[in-house]
Amino acid sequence: MVAIPRKTILEKFGKMIADGVPIVGGGAGTGLSAKAEEAGGIDLIIIYNSGRYRMAGRGSAAGLLAYGNANEIVKEMAYEVLPVVKKTPVLAGVNGTDPFVIMPLLLSELKTMGFSGVQNFPTVGLFVGTMRQSFEETGMGFGLEVDMIAEAHKLDLLTTPYVFNPDEARAMTRAGADIIVAHMGVTTGGSIGATSTKTLDACVKEIDAIADAARSVRKDVILLCHGGPISMPADARYILERCEGLHGFYGASSMERLPAEAAIARQTADFKAITKTKG
Repeated sequence: MVAIPRKTILEKFGKMIADGVPIVGGGAGTGLSAKAEEAGGIDLIIIYNSGRYRMAGRGSAAGLLAYGNANEIVKEMAYEVLPVVKKTPVLAGVNGTDPFVIMPLLLSELKTMGFSGVQNFPTVGLFVGTMRQSFEETGMGFGLEVDMIAEAHKLDLLTTPYVFNPDEARAMTRAGADIIVAHMGVTTGGSIGATSTKTLDACVKEIDAIADAARSVRKDVILLCHGGPISMPADARYILERCEGLHGFYGASSMERLPAEAAIARQTADFKAITKTKG
């Protein structure tokens, strides 16, 4: 697969925004997920290391822990996903705090493989309190993720970083981010989803603050939302109707894990409900 040019993607998204059509991206932890998402008309596909864990029956938060090399896992997954995607831009989740990579070389390699852009995942933005402070104080802070996005922008890759507050939104927009994704926390629901989360109305306030901060730097930045209680289409509609200038939604667990859980359980139950006719 050849990477789709950033200009081509942004021109398409600009027309969608002008026409009032939401932009929808989704994570793909398997080739089948990617094929199904493309068949459904998805606008962006993202390969995260967490996709491997969630589609193996573990929570997406496993992607934040030391269960494997995040950047290498994404490259391995690329050989499963990229060949089956025909026309949709595919983005790589890049661990920007990885001290064992030469970032310009990694990003160039990803582009050569066929990735059209990048996102910052795993991200220290999902850590708070003492752990986040430790990362920042020991040279593994969010600023490295900003640097990664800036480097990807230099290579003309599409950049769609996660941010968790207005300050991070401003920093990522200054770095050249094309799309700012307001992250509301680990997705809730299903058998392995988070149970502790904020309300949808709380998300509206946070997303509005993030959007205002990003647009204070650059008016044309695209804004999407992700995570937390925004797990189903009705949730995304609720947020989009209440957040002015929000252009769409990014789904990961909500795009592949939750549908798979429900569909497989329902199909199995239907088979188990078969009654054999006597005689």
